[in-house]
Amino acid sequence: MTAGAGRGWGARAAAVAAGAGVAAVALSLAACGGSGGVGALASAAAAGRSGSPGAAAAGTASAESASAESASAESGGAAGGSRSGGTAEQVREWRPDPFSAGVEGYLGERTGTVLAAVYDVRTGQTWRLGDGPAQDEASVVKVDILETLLNDADGSGLAAADRGLAQQMIEDSDNDAATSLWYLAGGTAGLAAYDDKAGLTGTTPSDCVVCADFPWPGWGLTTTTPVDQVRLLKQLIKPGPLLTAADRQYALSLLENVTPDQAWGVSGGVPAGVTVALKNGWLPLADDNTDWQVNSEGWVSGDGRDYLIAVLSTGNPSEQYGIDTIDELSSHVWAALG
Repeated sequence: MTAGAGRGWGARAAAVAAGAGVAAVALSLAACGGSGGVGALASAAAAGRSGSPGAAAAGTASAESASAESASAESGGAAGGSRSGGTAEQVREWRPDPFSAGVEGYLGERTGTVLAAVYDVRTGQTWRLGDGPAQDEASVVKVDILETLLNDADGSGLAAADRGLAQQMIEDSDNDAATSLWYLAGGTAGLAAYDDKAGLTGTTPSDCVVCADFPWPGWGLTTTTPVDQVRLLKQLIKPGPLLTAADRQYALSLLENVTPDQAWGVSGGVPAGVTVALKNGWLPLADDNTDWQVNSEGWVSGDGRDYLIAVLSTGNPSEQYGIDTIDELSSHVWAALG
């Protein structure tokens, strides 16, 4: 497992933390899967927390309007707290909020801050947990890099050498491969252009790869929200103008085959035989490895469920602690959507 890319080291972390003024952070297991990326924001979030473990996660679950997410147009279903516009079948399949009191109760007993979003593919419902600023992506940005490259290829697919790098970047979370493909995708400007086409409104690609006071690849400092990551994942499971069917199948095949020691997170509680396509990110935010950022996102389909989920978190005392938090949260979501 390669080291993560994250902020949170030295003067850079302190400077961002001082100016951030935030209270909640996303479930983002620090070493960004080979590049885990986060930093100052985690420090800022820690500074802005109320002081009680899990406080920022409690009382903030909400359902969103499908129209705001373009879910109605994509699936024909209603979403959020209103059923207007849904068919009789969709209303019959209406699902309760998976971020139940049980989820909030669990997170309230955990150290750190969690943000998450879930999109039910069949009903078009979207739910959010937590409220806070965009967070560093760590290695989950590798999904954005891959989609940008596929979109740039105009349906012709990637060259053989680039496919090899893409496999290393996604399945092994290899940082060197990601850096090569970041540049090939056009870097900051390339990802920003694709994100705009994909409807991402809360994502800002990093403006550096070699960043001051930051020991990891700077692309991991791209910031995002769980809702934006769900929008990005939608490009992989729904027909649209940005990616061809072959592009989507190719990308999902990589996400479904991440190396076993990185297959944690949104796969938590999901039984064998269910399709899980995921990408994780993890990164230590403190020099003594006592403050970790951890992220996990992906698609879960089978056994009566079909949903996208993105989780970001910070303030974890260890990498494993953050992994455990996301695993348990994902188990709650899996059970709630059954």
